[in-house]
Amino acid sequence: MIFIAGATGFVGRHLLRGLSREGHGARCLVRNEYGERLCSAAGFETCRGDITDRESLKGKLEGASTVIHLVGIIKEGGGATFDKVHVEGTRNLVEEAKRAGAGRIFYQSALGAALESPFGYLRTKAEAEEIVRGSGIPYIIFRPSLIIGPGDGFTENVKGLLRLGPVVPVPGDGEARFQPLFIEDWIRCLLKIMNDADSENRTFEFGGPEHLSYNDMLKTIMRELGVDKPIVHIPPAVVKAGLPLAGVGRKIGLKVPDVGAEQIDLLQVDNITDTDSVERLFGFRPIGFEEAVRKTLGGQPDRT
Repeated sequence: MIFIAGATGFVGRHLLRGLSREGHGARCLVRNEYGERLCSAAGFETCRGDITDRESLKGKLEGASTVIHLVGIIKEGGGATFDKVHVEGTRNLVEEAKRAGAGRIFYQSALGAALESPFGYLRTKAEAEEIVRGSGIPYIIFRPSLIIGPGDGFTENVKGLLRLGPVVPVPGDGEARFQPLFIEDWIRCLLKIMNDADSENRTFEFGGPEHLSYNDMLKTIMRELGVDKPIVHIPPAVVKAGLPLAGVGRKIGLKVPDVGAEQIDLLQVDNITDTDSVERLFGFRPIGFEEAVRKTLGGQPDRT
């Protein structure tokens, strides 16, 4: 039996559809009624719990042969910190997986994860990796670059930027490079090696087939949406200084992107690996960014 923590997130929701297509069953850890409805409607078993609450996990992993850990946050807030979710939450889940005798654990990390990283997001992802590696349970760790697809946070935030006014504000020079991967290709990667013994105890770093700057990705999305506005580059410090005002805007109903200071800093650094990484590691070539954007947006123009 597959046990999934994080089934209601962006990646998790798409994974459920992929598992369903392949005829796999799963038990999904959910925190509320919404999660129960979403997973049950997709035909999956549910159980209530939260990885940051060790007691709530007791008995929930019984019978799990594979544990898929997708829980993560990109921005701290509301008591959810990187340490609490990525580190403490992973430790709780791993300990319960060990107690339940799970045969394998999959952890979704991130490209750039490193114990010495100056970014809390990437540092705590690396700390969680260490917990998984030290568990004694056979593991698979994925370190993907940016994942896009219907409902992803990156594309939704870009759409929010496009609604803000007559210009498109970009923190910094927009020249940091990324390697976007379509969500269906990520799922294909996981399903291909999920039960492959040769993939045990390995960390996979991968991304899409192109290195693209933030400016490149933004222009592609604008073109697909039919948006024609000038791009204005703003010093990151100025953007971060305006974050409290953006929070006020969201409270009164404005569609302002919900980003944190660290996310703005992460937009200034490359997040790339080899462009043939998926082909080399998983044996197929993923689709390019332009096609991925078209599939993500559904080809619907938005004259924002």
